[in-house]
Amino acid sequence: MKFNPLFLLLLVGITAAGAPAPAKPKLNVLFIAADDLNADLGCYGHPLVKTPNIDRLASRGVRFDRAYCQYPLCNPSRASLMTGRRPDATHVFNNGPHFREALPDVVTLPQMFRQNGYYVARVGKMFHVGVPMEIGTDGKDDAPSWDHVVNPRGRDRDDEDSLTNFTPKRSLGSCLCYQMAEGASEDQTDGKVAAEAIKLLEQNRDRQFFLGVGFYRPHSPHIAPKKFFDLYPFEKIQAAQYPTNDLDDIPKAATFMDPPHWGISEHEQREVIRGYYASVSFMDEQVGKVVDALERLHLADKTIIVFWSDHGYLLGLHGQWMKWLLFEGSARVPLIMAGPGISKGKTSPRMVELLDMFPTLADVCGLKPPAGLEGKSLKPLLQKPDAKWDSPAYCQVVRLTDKNRPTGYNVRTERWSYTEWNKGKAGVELYDHVNDPNEFTNLAHDTKYGSVVAELQTLLHRGRK
Repeated sequence: MKFNPLFLLLLVGITAAGAPAPAKPKLNVLFIAADDLNADLGCYGHPLVKTPNIDRLASRGVRFDRAYCQYPLCNPSRASLMTGRRPDATHVFNNGPHFREALPDVVTLPQMFRQNGYYVARVGKMFHVGVPMEIGTDGKDDAPSWDHVVNPRGRDRDDEDSLTNFTPKRSLGSCLCYQMAEGASEDQTDGKVAAEAIKLLEQNRDRQFFLGVGFYRPHSPHIAPKKFFDLYPFEKIQAAQYPTNDLDDIPKAATFMDPPHWGISEHEQREVIRGYYASVSFMDEQVGKVVDALERLHLADKTIIVFWSDHGYLLGLHGQWMKWLLFEGSARVPLIMAGPGISKGKTSPRMVELLDMFPTLADVCGLKPPAGLEGKSLKPLLQKPDAKWDSPAYCQVVRLTDKNRPTGYNVRTERWSYTEWNKGKAGVELYDHVNDPNEFTNLAHDTKYGSVVAELQTLLHRGRK
């Protein structure tokens, strides 16, 4: 039989056409968390705060302008994000419980990646760690979630005696205090977090990985090397401004700080704000080191980067500080995603939740998520940030210091924020974020907004089912 080269070419073509295409390599995930960080960042439009590295990350991806936590306190928020369940499912309402007490068999976000063959590690705070007391320990970590963990501890833990503390009767994790630290950034816990994260990137550059990098700043006490305080001349720092009768029209349960500002002076308030901003810029420097290492190792084009905070942080607005509040500054969080397949330098105005991170990362990485997730994949918004979107955002809090333990449930749409305390028996709030972004005027009892209240009640109760 005479050999026919055309037949061979045809056979090769048929075989190639019938063969399955090689599978795309799965994407890595660099999951970066800041602690107690609000949206006072350069890329979010703040005129004073300097965050060049977070801003650079935003220029490479999608910045979510209206992202919200599910509970404005560290442990409940992180438990919700990492399990993909709302606080009513995790039963974590304060910094004490572990989510596995209520959900012993739940598969967490990093655990899903681990079950799919990824190398999964964390450095620093991912699940809850009490700051500063538990820095250097596992805190309320979750062993099934990780292949490897690192708990750095810097000189900030050793130098706490030199803090400037305006509320000395409070614990250091919940005080209005700051410190201009001696030494270099690398001496601080967050400097060590960055260094250890870079080591893990270098050691595992040829593996598929999920790396959680949890920074401890700007959580109180606000500690940063002096050079970061120098970025914020005191004369440029302004105390929060609000009407003298600001709290007259809101339920008592909506606040927890009495007297306002815990009684510290305006000058002292400005010092604390300066310390907070210095801590933000210090943390930003560490974020830059880790992202630079990812680029140096040629991993950026196959890695999804997520930057998030567990909740916001009030700096004196309404006379209130910190978290544990349903006001915008406490519930809203920065959220940025960058990497392959994600639009560059775009802002999404849609309402999203930290709860959405779990299904989103499963979706963009091609993994099957566990059953029971309560969030929604943001993949459509990563490709078209202003795409049609009809999901509101929900947040809740229990006022544990009140003997009646009033619970506030909140729903936000692109215009409105609505809250019921104890199903409305302990008060109701309605704010128009278009005309009143600082939430100075409670419209809940204005009859002109009766139809708005009714609509938001329906949304709120639907979200609690």
